[in-house]
Amino acid sequence: MTARLESFVPAAAPEVTTPPAPQPANASTLHQREVRRAAHEALLTRWKAILEAGGADAWVQGQLASRGLAVGDLDSSRASEKEKTAWKEKKKAEATERRALERQAHEAWKATHVGHLGPGVHWSESESPDKFDIAHREERAKANGLPELGSAEALAKALGLSVSKLRWFAFHREVDTGSHYVSWGIPKRDGGTRTITSPKPELKEAQRWVLSNVVERLPVHGAAHGFVAGRSILTNALAHQGADVVVKVDLKDFFPSVTWRRVKGLLRKGGLPENTSTLLALMATEAPRETVQFRGKTLYVAKGPRALPQGAPTSPGITNALCLKLDKRLSALSKRLGFTYTRYADDLTFSWMKAKQPKARRAQGAPVAVLLARVKEVVESEGFRLHPDKTRVARKGTRQRVTGLVVNEAQGRPAARVPRDVVRRLRAAIHNRLKGKPGREGESLEQLKGMAAFVHMTDAARGRAFLQQLSQLEAREKQASAEPAPKAG
Repeated sequence: MTARLESFVPAAAPEVTTPPAPQPANASTLHQREVRRAAHEALLTRWKAILEAGGADAWVQGQLASRGLAVGDLDSSRASEKEKTAWKEKKKAEATERRALERQAHEAWKATHVGHLGPGVHWSESESPDKFDIAHREERAKANGLPELGSAEALAKALGLSVSKLRWFAFHREVDTGSHYVSWGIPKRDGGTRTITSPKPELKEAQRWVLSNVVERLPVHGAAHGFVAGRSILTNALAHQGADVVVKVDLKDFFPSVTWRRVKGLLRKGGLPENTSTLLALMATEAPRETVQFRGKTLYVAKGPRALPQGAPTSPGITNALCLKLDKRLSALSKRLGFTYTRYADDLTFSWMKAKQPKARRAQGAPVAVLLARVKEVVESEGFRLHPDKTRVARKGTRQRVTGLVVNEAQGRPAARVPRDVVRRLRAAIHNRLKGKPGREGESLEQLKGMAAFVHMTDAARGRAFLQQLSQLEAREKQASAEPAPKAG
Protein backbone atom coordinates (compact mmCIF):
# COMPACT_ATOMS: atom_id res chain seq x y z
CA MET A 1 0.00 0.00 0.00
CA THR A 2 1.11 3.55 -0.58
CA ALA A 3 -0.29 6.85 0.49
CA ARG A 4 0.98 8.69 -2.57
CA LEU A 5 -1.86 9.94 -4.71
CA GLU A 6 -1.79 10.09 -8.47
CA SER A 7 -3.19 13.41 -9.63
CA PHE A 8 -4.15 11.97 -13.01
CA VAL A 9 -4.48 8.35 -14.09
CA PRO A 10 -5.16 7.71 -17.81
CA ALA A 11 -8.11 5.43 -18.27
CA ALA A 12 -10.19 4.02 -21.05
CA ALA A 13 -13.19 6.05 -22.15
CA PRO A 14 -16.14 5.15 -19.91
CA GLU A 15 -18.65 2.79 -21.43
CA VAL A 16 -22.19 3.55 -20.38
CA THR A 17 -24.15 0.40 -19.71
CA THR A 18 -27.51 -0.21 -18.14
CA PRO A 19 -27.16 -2.61 -15.21
CA PRO A 20 -29.61 -5.49 -15.41
CA ALA A 21 -32.55 -5.28 -13.07
CA PRO A 22 -32.24 -7.67 -10.14
CA GLN A 23 -34.15 -10.84 -10.86
CA PRO A 24 -36.17 -12.44 -8.09
CA ALA A 25 -35.20 -15.97 -7.17
CA ASN A 26 -37.21 -18.54 -9.05
CA ALA A 27 -39.28 -21.23 -7.37
CA SER A 28 -36.56 -23.87 -7.78
CA THR A 29 -33.90 -21.69 -6.09
CA LEU A 30 -36.24 -20.83 -3.23
CA HIS A 31 -37.07 -24.49 -2.78
CA GLN A 32 -33.37 -25.44 -2.68
CA ARG A 33 -32.69 -22.74 -0.08
CA GLU A 34 -35.56 -23.98 2.05
CA VAL A 35 -34.36 -27.58 1.76
CA ARG A 36 -30.83 -26.57 2.85
CA ARG A 37 -32.19 -24.51 5.74
CA ALA A 38 -34.42 -27.35 6.91
CA ALA A 39 -31.55 -29.85 6.65
CA HIS A 40 -29.29 -27.59 8.72
CA GLU A 41 -31.99 -27.09 11.35
CA ALA A 42 -32.45 -30.87 11.51
CA LEU A 43 -28.72 -31.33 12.16
CA LEU A 44 -28.78 -28.75 14.96
CA THR A 45 -31.79 -30.47 16.53
CA ARG A 46 -30.07 -33.84 16.26
CA TRP A 47 -26.92 -32.57 17.95
CA LYS A 48 -28.99 -31.10 20.77
CA ALA A 49 -30.57 -34.52 21.24
CA ILE A 50 -27.11 -36.14 21.27
CA LEU A 51 -25.96 -33.79 24.01
CA GLU A 52 -29.10 -34.47 26.05
CA ALA A 53 -28.53 -38.22 25.66
CA GLY A 54 -25.02 -37.90 27.09
CA GLY A 55 -22.95 -38.23 23.94
CA ALA A 56 -22.89 -39.88 20.53
CA ASP A 57 -22.51 -43.45 21.84
CA ALA A 58 -25.41 -43.08 24.28
CA TRP A 59 -27.59 -41.48 21.58
CA VAL A 60 -26.84 -44.28 19.10
CA GLN A 61 -27.62 -46.92 21.70
CA GLY A 62 -30.85 -45.16 22.62
CA GLN A 63 -31.90 -44.96 18.98
CA LEU A 64 -31.24 -48.68 18.51
CA ALA A 65 -33.27 -49.52 21.58
CA SER A 66 -36.19 -47.31 20.53
CA ARG A 67 -36.26 -49.02 17.13
CA GLY A 68 -36.11 -52.50 18.65
CA LEU A 69 -32.73 -53.21 17.07
CA ALA A 70 -30.61 -53.43 20.21
CA VAL A 71 -29.47 -57.00 20.58
CA GLY A 72 -28.30 -58.39 23.90
CA ASP A 73 -25.69 -61.08 24.54
CA LEU A 74 -26.40 -64.73 23.76
CA ASP A 75 -25.38 -67.70 25.90
CA SER A 76 -24.03 -69.85 23.09
CA SER A 77 -23.62 -72.86 25.39
CA ARG A 78 -27.39 -73.15 25.81
CA ALA A 79 -28.61 -71.82 22.47
CA SER A 80 -29.60 -74.03 19.59
CA GLU A 81 -28.15 -73.65 16.12
CA LYS A 82 -31.39 -72.01 14.96
CA GLU A 83 -31.23 -69.47 17.82
CA LYS A 84 -27.58 -68.77 17.05
CA THR A 85 -28.38 -68.11 13.38
CA ALA A 86 -31.27 -65.79 14.25
CA TRP A 87 -29.08 -63.92 16.77
CA LYS A 88 -26.35 -63.41 14.16
CA GLU A 89 -28.84 -61.97 11.68
CA LYS A 90 -30.09 -59.52 14.32
CA LYS A 91 -26.51 -58.50 15.16
CA LYS A 92 -25.84 -57.82 11.48
CA ALA A 93 -28.96 -55.64 11.26
CA GLU A 94 -27.91 -53.88 14.48
CA ALA A 95 -24.39 -53.26 13.12
CA THR A 96 -25.73 -51.84 9.85
CA GLU A 97 -28.09 -49.50 11.69
CA ARG A 98 -25.38 -48.54 14.18
CA ARG A 99 -23.05 -47.46 11.37
CA ALA A 100 -25.83 -45.36 9.82
CA LEU A 101 -26.59 -43.72 13.18
CA GLU A 102 -22.90 -43.04 13.82
CA ARG A 103 -22.70 -41.30 10.43
CA GLN A 104 -25.73 -39.21 11.37
CA ALA A 105 -24.12 -38.30 14.69
CA HIS A 106 -20.91 -37.27 12.91
CA GLU A 107 -22.88 -35.10 10.45
CA ALA A 108 -24.54 -33.35 13.39
CA TRP A 109 -21.14 -32.91 15.05
CA LYS A 110 -19.70 -31.34 11.88
CA ALA A 111 -22.63 -28.90 11.72
CA THR A 112 -21.73 -27.54 15.16
CA HIS A 113 -17.93 -28.05 15.36
CA VAL A 114 -14.91 -27.07 13.28
CA GLY A 115 -12.79 -30.19 13.79
CA HIS A 116 -9.93 -29.40 11.39
CA LEU A 117 -8.68 -26.30 9.57
CA GLY A 118 -6.08 -27.68 7.22
CA PRO A 119 -2.40 -28.73 7.23
CA GLY A 120 -0.14 -26.80 9.56
CA VAL A 121 -3.03 -25.29 11.53
CA HIS A 122 -3.45 -26.21 15.17
CA TRP A 123 -7.09 -26.35 16.18
CA SER A 124 -8.77 -27.30 19.43
CA GLU A 125 -12.49 -27.17 20.19
CA SER A 126 -11.66 -26.57 23.84
CA GLU A 127 -12.69 -23.21 25.28
CA SER A 128 -10.52 -23.65 28.36
CA PRO A 129 -7.46 -21.38 28.89
CA ASP A 130 -4.02 -22.49 27.78
CA LYS A 131 -0.49 -21.45 28.73
CA PHE A 132 -0.30 -18.87 25.93
CA ASP A 133 -3.33 -16.90 27.13
CA ILE A 134 -2.50 -13.51 28.56
CA ALA A 135 -3.17 -12.91 32.24
CA HIS A 136 -6.73 -11.79 32.94
CA ARG A 137 -7.76 -12.40 29.34
CA GLU A 138 -11.46 -11.80 29.95
CA GLU A 139 -10.74 -8.45 31.60
CA ARG A 140 -8.57 -7.41 28.63
CA ALA A 141 -11.32 -8.36 26.17
CA LYS A 142 -13.87 -6.42 28.20
CA ALA A 143 -11.60 -3.37 28.42
CA ASN A 144 -11.21 -3.41 24.63
CA GLY A 145 -14.96 -3.76 24.16
CA LEU A 146 -14.67 -7.10 22.36
CA PRO A 147 -17.75 -9.32 22.10
CA GLU A 148 -17.85 -12.68 23.89
CA LEU A 149 -16.76 -15.18 21.26
CA GLY A 150 -15.67 -18.21 23.23
CA SER A 151 -16.51 -20.88 20.67
CA ALA A 152 -16.82 -21.48 16.95
CA GLU A 153 -20.58 -21.72 17.35
CA ALA A 154 -20.72 -18.30 19.08
CA LEU A 155 -18.57 -16.73 16.36
CA ALA A 156 -20.64 -18.27 13.56
CA LYS A 157 -23.83 -16.98 15.17
CA ALA A 158 -22.39 -13.47 15.49
CA LEU A 159 -21.36 -13.52 11.81
CA GLY A 160 -24.73 -14.88 10.70
CA LEU A 161 -23.07 -18.01 9.30
CA SER A 162 -23.35 -21.72 9.90
CA VAL A 163 -20.36 -23.41 11.53
CA SER A 164 -19.71 -25.33 8.31
CA LYS A 165 -19.64 -22.06 6.31
CA LEU A 166 -17.30 -20.52 8.89
CA ARG A 167 -15.01 -23.53 8.59
CA TRP A 168 -15.11 -23.20 4.79
CA PHE A 169 -14.01 -19.56 4.95
CA ALA A 170 -11.17 -20.33 7.39
CA PHE A 171 -9.93 -23.66 6.01
CA HIS A 172 -6.39 -23.61 4.60
CA ARG A 173 -5.30 -25.71 1.63
CA GLU A 174 -1.98 -25.58 -0.15
CA VAL A 175 -3.75 -26.59 -3.37
CA ASP A 176 -7.40 -25.64 -3.75
CA THR A 177 -10.00 -26.04 -6.48
CA GLY A 178 -11.56 -22.65 -5.75
CA SER A 179 -10.82 -19.32 -4.12
CA HIS A 180 -12.66 -16.91 -1.84
CA TYR A 181 -10.82 -14.00 -3.49
CA VAL A 182 -10.59 -12.23 -6.84
CA SER A 183 -7.19 -10.81 -7.85
CA TRP A 184 -6.11 -8.26 -10.43
CA GLY A 185 -3.13 -5.98 -11.05
CA ILE A 186 -2.88 -2.18 -11.10
CA PRO A 187 0.13 -0.18 -12.33
CA LYS A 188 2.55 1.27 -9.76
CA ARG A 189 4.41 4.56 -9.99
CA ASP A 190 7.73 2.77 -10.47
CA GLY A 191 6.42 0.82 -13.47
CA GLY A 192 5.68 -2.40 -11.61
CA THR A 193 2.33 -3.98 -10.90
CA ARG A 194 0.51 -4.08 -7.58
CA THR A 195 -1.73 -7.09 -6.98
CA ILE A 196 -5.11 -6.37 -5.40
CA THR A 197 -6.76 -9.38 -3.77
CA SER A 198 -10.37 -8.69 -2.88
CA PRO A 199 -12.66 -11.13 -1.05
CA LYS A 200 -15.86 -12.27 -2.68
CA PRO A 201 -19.10 -10.68 -1.37
CA GLU A 202 -20.06 -13.18 1.35
CA LEU A 203 -16.59 -13.31 2.90
CA LYS A 204 -16.23 -9.53 2.55
CA GLU A 205 -19.45 -9.03 4.50
CA ALA A 206 -18.15 -11.28 7.27
CA GLN A 207 -14.81 -9.41 7.31
CA ARG A 208 -16.64 -6.10 7.65
CA TRP A 209 -18.34 -7.42 10.77
CA VAL A 210 -14.95 -8.47 12.14
CA LEU A 211 -13.53 -5.03 11.32
CA SER A 212 -16.31 -3.16 13.14
CA ASN A 213 -16.71 -5.45 16.14
CA VAL A 214 -13.17 -6.68 16.75
CA VAL A 215 -10.34 -5.03 14.80
CA GLU A 216 -11.38 -1.38 15.21
CA ARG A 217 -11.73 -1.89 18.97
CA LEU A 218 -8.07 -2.79 19.43
CA PRO A 219 -5.77 0.04 20.60
CA VAL A 220 -3.98 2.12 17.96
CA HIS A 221 -1.16 4.62 18.49
CA GLY A 222 -1.76 8.32 18.03
CA ALA A 223 0.93 8.49 15.33
CA ALA A 224 -1.24 6.39 12.99
CA HIS A 225 -3.23 8.49 10.49
CA GLY A 226 -4.23 5.96 7.81
CA PHE A 227 -7.64 4.26 8.05
CA VAL A 228 -8.38 5.81 11.45
CA ALA A 229 -11.66 7.62 12.04
CA GLY A 230 -11.22 11.40 11.97
CA ARG A 231 -7.78 11.18 10.36
CA SER A 232 -6.58 11.35 6.79
CA ILE A 233 -3.69 12.23 4.51
CA LEU A 234 -4.38 15.85 5.50
CA THR A 235 -3.95 15.32 9.26
CA ASN A 236 -0.84 13.28 8.50
CA ALA A 237 0.67 16.09 6.40
CA LEU A 238 -0.27 18.87 8.83
CA ALA A 239 1.86 17.27 11.55
CA HIS A 240 4.93 18.19 9.46
CA GLN A 241 4.02 21.69 8.21
CA GLY A 242 6.81 24.23 8.03
CA ALA A 243 9.56 21.73 8.91
CA ASP A 244 13.22 22.37 8.12
CA VAL A 245 13.78 18.70 7.21
CA VAL A 246 11.29 16.01 6.20
CA VAL A 247 12.45 12.37 6.11
CA LYS A 248 10.23 9.74 4.49
CA VAL A 249 10.77 5.98 4.52
CA ASP A 250 8.63 3.14 3.22
CA LEU A 251 8.01 -0.36 4.57
CA LYS A 252 8.61 -3.08 1.97
CA ASP A 253 5.95 -5.77 1.44
CA PHE A 254 3.88 -4.35 4.26
CA PHE A 255 0.79 -6.58 4.05
CA PRO A 256 2.63 -9.78 2.98
CA SER A 257 4.82 -9.39 6.09
CA VAL A 258 1.78 -9.86 8.34
CA THR A 259 1.16 -13.62 8.36
CA TRP A 260 -1.91 -15.28 9.83
CA ARG A 261 0.08 -16.32 12.91
CA ARG A 262 0.96 -12.68 13.62
CA VAL A 263 -2.72 -11.78 13.29
CA LYS A 264 -3.63 -14.62 15.66
CA GLY A 265 -1.10 -13.36 18.21
CA LEU A 266 -2.51 -9.83 17.94
CA LEU A 267 -6.06 -11.05 18.59
CA ARG A 268 -4.99 -13.20 21.53
CA LYS A 269 -3.13 -10.25 23.02
CA GLY A 270 -6.30 -8.21 22.56
CA GLY A 271 -8.21 -10.65 24.76
CA LEU A 272 -9.76 -13.26 22.45
CA PRO A 273 -9.36 -16.99 23.19
CA GLU A 274 -7.11 -19.24 21.14
CA ASN A 275 -9.82 -20.97 19.10
CA THR A 276 -11.63 -17.77 18.08
CA SER A 277 -8.33 -16.02 17.29
CA THR A 278 -7.34 -18.89 14.99
CA LEU A 279 -10.61 -18.71 13.03
CA LEU A 280 -10.53 -14.92 12.67
CA ALA A 281 -6.85 -14.88 11.68
CA LEU A 282 -7.45 -17.44 8.94
CA MET A 283 -10.58 -15.60 7.74
CA ALA A 284 -8.62 -12.35 7.41
CA THR A 285 -5.66 -13.80 5.51
CA GLU A 286 -4.96 -15.68 2.30
CA ALA A 287 -1.91 -17.24 0.69
CA PRO A 288 -0.62 -15.71 -2.57
CA ARG A 289 -1.73 -18.19 -5.21
CA GLU A 290 -0.89 -19.16 -8.74
CA THR A 291 -3.63 -20.46 -11.02
CA VAL A 292 -2.61 -23.61 -12.89
CA GLN A 293 -4.35 -26.15 -15.11
CA PHE A 294 -3.89 -29.81 -14.20
CA ARG A 295 -5.69 -32.70 -15.86
CA GLY A 296 -8.46 -30.44 -17.06
CA LYS A 297 -8.98 -28.80 -13.66
CA THR A 298 -8.20 -25.25 -12.50
CA LEU A 299 -6.14 -25.33 -9.32
CA TYR A 300 -5.07 -22.48 -7.04
CA VAL A 301 -1.61 -23.28 -5.69
CA ALA A 302 -0.19 -21.42 -2.68
CA LYS A 303 3.13 -19.66 -3.40
CA GLY A 304 3.76 -18.50 0.16
CA PRO A 305 2.31 -18.29 3.67
CA ARG A 306 -1.13 -16.89 4.43
CA ALA A 307 -0.88 -13.13 4.99
CA LEU A 308 -3.03 -10.02 4.85
CA PRO A 309 -4.42 -9.53 1.33
CA GLN A 310 -4.33 -6.02 -0.09
CA GLY A 311 -8.01 -5.54 -0.81
CA ALA A 312 -9.65 -7.05 2.26
CA PRO A 313 -11.51 -4.56 4.51
CA THR A 314 -9.81 -5.95 7.63
CA SER A 315 -6.20 -5.59 6.44
CA PRO A 316 -5.54 -1.86 7.14
CA GLY A 317 -7.12 -1.98 10.60
CA ILE A 318 -5.14 -5.08 11.56
CA THR A 319 -1.85 -3.44 10.55
CA ASN A 320 -2.69 -0.33 12.56
CA ALA A 321 -3.27 -2.42 15.70
CA LEU A 322 -0.26 -4.62 14.99
CA CYS A 323 2.01 -1.56 14.58
CA LEU A 324 1.16 -0.23 18.07
CA LYS A 325 4.55 -1.24 19.49
CA LEU A 326 6.38 -0.09 16.34
CA ASP A 327 4.69 3.31 16.57
CA LYS A 328 5.49 3.60 20.28
CA ARG A 329 9.17 2.86 19.72
CA LEU A 330 9.52 5.17 16.72
CA SER A 331 7.68 7.96 18.54
CA ALA A 332 10.01 7.65 21.51
CA LEU A 333 13.06 7.56 19.22
CA SER A 334 11.85 10.62 17.32
CA LYS A 335 11.24 12.54 20.51
CA ARG A 336 14.77 11.84 21.76
CA LEU A 337 16.26 13.06 18.46
CA GLY A 338 13.96 16.09 18.15
CA PHE A 339 11.78 14.75 15.31
CA THR A 340 8.00 14.49 14.85
CA TYR A 341 6.76 11.08 13.69
CA THR A 342 3.60 9.91 11.91
CA ARG A 343 2.64 6.79 9.97
CA TYR A 344 0.12 6.46 7.15
CA ALA A 345 -0.15 2.72 6.41
CA ASP A 346 3.37 1.74 5.26
CA ASP A 347 4.64 5.35 4.85
CA LEU A 348 6.70 6.61 7.81
CA THR A 349 7.35 10.36 7.99
CA PHE A 350 9.75 12.21 10.32
CA SER A 351 10.19 15.98 10.42
CA TRP A 352 12.62 18.25 12.26
CA MET A 353 12.06 21.94 12.97
CA LYS A 354 14.96 24.09 14.11
CA ALA A 355 12.77 26.52 16.06
CA LYS A 356 11.51 23.72 18.32
CA GLN A 357 15.00 22.48 19.28
CA PRO A 358 17.03 23.47 22.34
CA LYS A 359 19.77 26.02 21.64
CA ALA A 360 22.47 23.36 21.97
CA ARG A 361 20.95 21.31 19.12
CA ARG A 362 20.11 24.08 16.67
CA ALA A 363 23.68 24.56 15.43
CA GLN A 364 24.18 20.79 14.98
CA GLY A 365 21.29 20.41 12.56
CA ALA A 366 18.96 17.48 12.09
CA PRO A 367 20.61 14.12 12.96
CA VAL A 368 19.22 12.41 9.86
CA ALA A 369 21.90 9.69 9.61
CA VAL A 370 21.39 8.67 13.23
CA LEU A 371 17.63 8.66 12.76
CA LEU A 372 17.73 6.42 9.68
CA ALA A 373 20.11 3.94 11.31
CA ARG A 374 17.96 3.64 14.44
CA VAL A 375 14.71 3.45 12.45
CA LYS A 376 16.11 0.53 10.46
CA GLU A 377 16.96 -1.32 13.68
CA VAL A 378 13.51 -0.74 15.18
CA VAL A 379 11.62 -1.64 12.01
CA GLU A 380 13.52 -4.91 11.52
CA SER A 381 13.15 -5.91 15.16
CA GLU A 382 9.38 -5.49 14.76
CA GLY A 383 9.25 -7.90 11.82
CA PHE A 384 9.23 -5.43 8.91
CA ARG A 385 11.78 -4.19 6.34
CA LEU A 386 12.55 -0.76 4.94
CA HIS A 387 12.25 -0.32 1.18
CA PRO A 388 15.81 0.45 0.04
CA ASP A 389 14.71 2.69 -2.84
CA LYS A 390 12.06 4.77 -1.08
CA THR A 391 13.94 6.82 1.48
CA ARG A 392 13.67 10.56 0.82
CA VAL A 393 15.17 13.54 2.68
CA ALA A 394 13.66 16.94 1.76
CA ARG A 395 15.20 20.05 3.28
CA LYS A 396 13.84 23.56 3.45
CA GLY A 397 14.01 25.22 0.04
CA THR A 398 13.03 22.02 -1.81
CA ARG A 399 9.51 20.70 -2.27
CA GLN A 400 8.47 18.76 0.83
CA ARG A 401 5.57 16.37 0.16
CA VAL A 402 3.87 14.23 2.77
CA THR A 403 1.20 11.76 1.60
CA GLY A 404 0.83 13.70 -1.64
CA LEU A 405 0.49 17.16 -0.05
CA VAL A 406 3.04 19.99 -0.01
CA VAL A 407 3.93 21.16 3.53
CA ASN A 408 6.49 23.91 2.76
CA GLU A 409 5.73 27.17 4.53
CA ALA A 410 4.21 29.72 2.13
CA GLN A 411 2.57 33.00 3.08
CA GLY A 412 -1.14 33.11 2.32
CA ARG A 413 -1.28 29.43 1.39
CA PRO A 414 -2.74 26.48 3.35
CA ALA A 415 -0.28 24.71 5.63
CA ALA A 416 -0.74 21.49 3.63
CA ARG A 417 -1.90 21.79 0.06
CA VAL A 418 -2.23 20.04 -3.27
CA PRO A 419 0.89 20.46 -5.46
CA ARG A 420 0.78 23.44 -7.80
CA ASP A 421 1.18 21.36 -10.95
CA VAL A 422 -1.95 19.37 -10.07
CA VAL A 423 -3.96 22.57 -9.55
CA ARG A 424 -2.69 23.99 -12.87
CA ARG A 425 -3.56 20.80 -14.71
CA LEU A 426 -7.07 20.82 -13.26
CA ARG A 427 -7.57 24.51 -14.06
CA ALA A 428 -6.42 24.00 -17.64
CA ALA A 429 -8.66 20.97 -18.13
CA ILE A 430 -11.73 22.87 -16.89
CA HIS A 431 -10.83 25.95 -18.95
CA ASN A 432 -10.49 23.90 -22.15
CA ARG A 433 -13.85 22.22 -21.63
CA LEU A 434 -15.57 25.54 -20.90
CA LYS A 435 -14.18 26.77 -24.23
CA GLY A 436 -15.65 23.73 -25.97
CA LYS A 437 -12.37 21.91 -26.46
CA PRO A 438 -12.22 18.14 -25.96
CA GLY A 439 -10.59 16.76 -22.84
CA ARG A 440 -7.46 14.64 -22.77
CA GLU A 441 -7.70 11.03 -23.83
CA GLY A 442 -9.40 9.02 -21.10
CA GLU A 443 -10.20 12.13 -19.06
CA SER A 444 -13.74 12.22 -17.65
CA LEU A 445 -15.74 14.72 -15.66
CA GLU A 446 -15.76 12.28 -12.75
CA GLN A 447 -11.95 12.31 -12.68
CA LEU A 448 -11.91 16.10 -12.71
CA LYS A 449 -14.50 16.20 -9.93
CA GLY A 450 -12.30 13.86 -7.89
CA MET A 451 -9.31 16.16 -8.38
CA ALA A 452 -11.43 19.19 -7.43
CA ALA A 453 -12.58 17.42 -4.25
CA PHE A 454 -8.91 16.69 -3.51
CA VAL A 455 -8.14 20.41 -3.80
CA HIS A 456 -11.23 21.28 -1.71
CA MET A 457 -9.96 19.12 1.14
CA THR A 458 -6.98 21.45 1.68
CA ASP A 459 -8.21 24.73 0.14
CA ALA A 460 -11.99 25.02 0.47
CA ALA A 461 -12.38 28.30 -1.46
CA ARG A 462 -10.36 27.19 -4.48
CA GLY A 463 -11.85 23.72 -4.49
CA ARG A 464 -15.40 25.10 -4.28
CA ALA A 465 -14.77 27.29 -7.33
CA PHE A 466 -13.54 24.29 -9.31
CA LEU A 467 -16.53 22.18 -8.26
CA GLN A 468 -18.97 24.93 -9.29
CA GLN A 469 -17.38 25.16 -12.75
CA LEU A 470 -17.58 21.39 -13.10
CA SER A 471 -21.25 21.48 -12.12
CA GLN A 472 -21.85 23.96 -14.94
CA LEU A 473 -20.02 21.69 -17.37
CA GLU A 474 -22.04 18.69 -16.21
CA ALA A 475 -25.33 20.60 -16.64
CA ARG A 476 -24.26 21.74 -20.11
CA GLU A 477 -23.39 18.21 -21.20
CA LYS A 478 -26.70 16.85 -19.89
CA GLN A 479 -28.61 19.55 -21.75
CA ALA A 480 -26.69 18.85 -24.97
CA SER A 481 -27.38 15.12 -24.74
CA ALA A 482 -31.10 15.76 -24.11
CA GLU A 483 -31.55 17.98 -27.20
CA PRO A 484 -32.77 16.12 -30.31
CA ALA A 485 -30.24 15.68 -33.09
CA PRO A 486 -30.80 17.95 -36.17
CA LYS A 487 -32.64 16.26 -39.03
CA ALA A 488 -30.66 15.51 -42.15
CA GLY A 489 -31.50 17.48 -45.31
